Amino acid sequence: MADTFEIQDLHVKIEEREILKGVDLVVRKGEVHALMGPNGSGKSTLANAILGHPKYTVTSGKILMKGENILEMETDERARKGLFLAFQYPCEVPGVRQSNFLRLACNARAGRDMDVMDFYKKLEDKMKVLDIDEKFLKRYLNEGFSGGEKKRNEILQMMMLEPEFAVMDETDSGLDIDALKVVSRGVNELRGPGLGILIITHYERILRYINPDFVHILVDGKIVKSGGPDLAAHLEEHGYDWIIKDAEAAPAPVKG
Repeated sequence: MADTFEIQDLHVKIEEREILKGVDLVVRKGEVHALMGPNGSGKSTLANAILGHPKYTVTSGKILMKGENILEMETDERARKGLFLAFQYPCEVPGVRQSNFLRLACNARAGRDMDVMDFYKKLEDKMKVLDIDEKFLKRYLNEGFSGGEKKRNEILQMMMLEPEFAVMDETDSGLDIDALKVVSRGVNELRGPGLGILIITHYERILRYINPDFVHILVDGKIVKSGGPDLAAHLEEHGYDWIIKDAEAAPAPVKG
């Protein structure tokens, strides 16, 4: 329990439309899971439900982090507990400097004020891994950033906050090959026994640089197939049609 992030029979709707129809998934610390699926399958809905976006209504099911049901927590409490979400489209926050935001976030995560020198030494080390110039710290949060800069910034935040479980929602979206390699290097630097990672992606290319332990396929709001890294390679070669047809042909579960 202490080392798991578990989604149990999760059902989520937007307004009156049900998007997730019973998702089950367990991520343990030290593991990297990839969640793939065609457009409209519910991947980003899952990411938003995990962090508690008010637009998404959980109608049934649980999300347990270390045995606690985080659905009963506010979004900021989920983050303080050690959950991190890297957004598909990080938002701009004018007027808030990068360095100030990161320090406040780290203090909130630690539950105390970090020593200033320790904070900046750690920040400098992490920025080197991601090839980020020190001028970056004086800029406002994501304001005027390119897509690649926003994604590097997300990984920098993850490296500084040291979460226990991280959800990456299509982090590879809009990245050129050089930016993708840098972002992947940051994730691989974090990879280890203290962190469980769920990578949500539409394409296999990020998984060439971040090798997952498990791959899951989401179709029409349900995980219909799970396997190893070779499953992602098979999808890259054959597309999603075959697995959609298999899911449609599968018998409906017996209730009662």
